[in-house]
Amino acid sequence: MNRYNIEALLDRYLKKETSIEENQLIEKWLAENGNADSDWQQLDRSSKDQWLSDVFMDIKASIQQNEPKIVPIKSQKYLWYKIAGVAAALILVFSLYLTWPLLEKQMLPTDLTSISIPDHEKKQITLADGTKVWLNEGSELKYAKVFNGKTREVYLSGEAYFDVKHDASRPFLIHTGKVLTTVLGTAFNIKEDPSKHTLEVTVTRGKVSVADDGKLLSILTSNQQVSVDLLTGKPTEKIVDAKTVIAWQDNDMLFDDITFADAAIQLEQHFNVKIAFNNEKLKNCRFSGATLRGDKLDKILDVITDFNNATWKLKSNGHIMIYGEGCN
Repeated sequence: MNRYNIEALLDRYLKKETSIEENQLIEKWLAENGNADSDWQQLDRSSKDQWLSDVFMDIKASIQQNEPKIVPIKSQKYLWYKIAGVAAALILVFSLYLTWPLLEKQMLPTDLTSISIPDHEKKQITLADGTKVWLNEGSELKYAKVFNGKTREVYLSGEAYFDVKHDASRPFLIHTGKVLTTVLGTAFNIKEDPSKHTLEVTVTRGKVSVADDGKLLSILTSNQQVSVDLLTGKPTEKIVDAKTVIAWQDNDMLFDDITFADAAIQLEQHFNVKIAFNNEKLKNCRFSGATLRGDKLDKILDVITDFNNATWKLKSNGHIMIYGEGCN
């Protein structure tokens, strides 16, 4: 969390818009780090708000001017923390910045259910609000058994396809590291790839907003995808065939008026293999009407290469090469 997010958190606290858990953490932190003595505990809520408001205004001015600046406190009632005033403002920015990952972890609900998917397996679950989630191998999802708050929040690591039950009064939030995906009711895929330091969000239906550490990156609709570089935070948008992207979650392989190139992408994602063509013209070949249920890769390759007057071979490195004259 950066200083602007801290500023926003304090602003919400002063406006009494923070949750009970956030209030407890902020006040606990201030009690331990933000005052000179135990007088803090003796202040009523109004006095605490006044003190925090003064510190908040100083932080806001410091951020805007990029230099420390202390706002003098004239009230004699608060002389007890004059000595700590300068330190409090700086501590509030820098200590909260440094300790935020721990605080943020503490703010997670403690009654979350966690499900982890082993390698070479997939699983479909239905959440309490009726939202359906398909989890890919190696993924983990943390979620509440019942959504009682103003939002429906889950925490994802890996890849999942969500078909979210519409509820205009309670947004559905997916936390994937620092990236936050927000929807009301839609269908989309999220894929986190730690090895490539990327996160992809692809929409199949509806509208989705994607933010990184509080900064809005993209608003997506059907067949749009944003790829976020997790090291730089840079987003890249493009138009995709969403059906191809989510092919991994369907046990049925449907090839309906599709190019050989798109079919290869489906197979790569479904079977976690690499497929290449010895002739670029092969990628242009189209075919329809093949639905293969639960078949092995070699049988599927036999069928679709027959469709396109091609052959295939498994190379020594485990990759698959498609051979043929191709199509114009």
